[in-house]
Amino acid sequence: MIEPTPSRLSRIVTQWTLVRDAHAEENERAQSAREILLRRYEGAIKRYLSAALRDRDAADEVFQDFALQFVRGKLKGADPSRGQFRKYLKSVLFHLVADHRKRQARAPRRFGTDFPEPAVVDPEPTEDEAFLQSWRDELLARTWTRLADHEQTTGQPFHSALRLRATAPEIRSQELAERLAAQLGRPMSAANVRQIVHRARLRFAELLLEEIRESLHDPEMEHLIDELVELRLLEYCKPALEEEKGGAS
Repeated sequence: MIEPTPSRLSRIVTQWTLVRDAHAEENERAQSAREILLRRYEGAIKRYLSAALRDRDAADEVFQDFALQFVRGKLKGADPSRGQFRKYLKSVLFHLVADHRKRQARAPRRFGTDFPEPAVVDPEPTEDEAFLQSWRDELLARTWTRLADHEQTTGQPFHSALRLRATAPEIRSQELAERLAAQLGRPMSAANVRQIVHRARLRFAELLLEEIRESLHDPEMEHLIDELVELRLLEYCKPALEEEKGGAS
């Protein structure tokens, strides 16, 4: 079983500690907590705003509005008893996007004389779907970064091997070994690379679970599984979950 180390547990607790500190009375600690939270979730917020507004300038404008209000302590309401911090952020951003659209709708428009023919277009994702996708993409991106950091620290080529496998899933292990050997500058057998990829997938799953647990007030297995299903990340995390369940049996 993969037991949560003290460092993992402290990171999980710290996320909601930061949330509580960020919405406490005005002081330097609250200001620092807000800035840390903003940096942590900036990527997911920007991804969502870009997808929702489909306009870089508009997305930047709404993000600056959010950031300004957040660091000034004007966006209160995050409460662990009410659910994930993700859902609190989603609610705040939905309101900001809606306000932006209302302002745009009231603004005077200039129309050209040429009108295109009607076209069949794919339906746009709902606001919920867009936010979930942005959150999901950011979690995966952050996990890849942490896997790269792990490789840099330990020398284990997990990031390199898994990236190669992800970009070329159809190639055989021998060819993958040759590509990895050329990238790393050392010999690599097919058997060796299969083992590395297996261990890399497990490590990726562990890191992704850590990222998700940190955003939950209650990271127990039942709530964790619900979050994985909602984010469509269960398949990614199965190797680590199976390790945990195997160790518990």
